[in-house]
Amino acid sequence: MVARSHFPNPPASPRQIEVFETRMGWKLDDELRAFYLRFNGAALFKRPDSPYRLLSLSEIVRARVALFGHSGDTDAHGPASWFVLCSVQDGDYVAIDVGRSSNGRHPIFDCVHELLPGSPANARIAWSFSDFLERALESDGRLYWLSRGWTLGKPDTP
Repeated sequence: MVARSHFPNPPASPRQIEVFETRMGWKLDDELRAFYLRFNGAALFKRPDSPYRLLSLSEIVRARVALFGHSGDTDAHGPASWFVLCSVQDGDYVAIDVGRSSNGRHPIFDCVHELLPGSPANARIAWSFSDFLERALESDGRLYWLSRGWTLGKPDTP
C-alpha cells in the first residue's frame, strides 16, 4: 500500500540499519526492520505537506532532542528510550518507546511539542509500528487519534 499510493524513499541497506542500531544503541524490532528494508522513510498522502512523514533512519533521534534540541538531551526532558519515528507537522511527532515491549513490539505514542516525552499526557496511539502504520494508512490523511470518539482498543497479537 505504501509503495502504490504514497511517496516512499528508496530502501535502507542492511549496512545502514547496522550503523543506525550501533549509533542508537537499540535494535529495530522485526516490524521496523521490515519497513526500513523496504522504504527508508516515506511521505504518506500528499507532498510536500504530508500529514505523516515517516522519518528516514538518519532522521530518527531521541524525542527529547527532536523537541528541545541537543541541549535538551537530559532526563529532565524525558526518557532516553523515546525516539521520534514520524513527523506530523507543526513540531509534533509520533514516537516509539524502545524501553518497553510486548511480544517483541514497541508501543507508539503521540509526542506533542508542548509536553515532555514520557509524560502521562502523551497518549498511546498504537500497540506497535505495524498497528500505527495500518491506522495511518486508513486515516485518509487525518491524525486518527485526534478523531472524536477514537479509542486505542485491545492489542492484536502477532
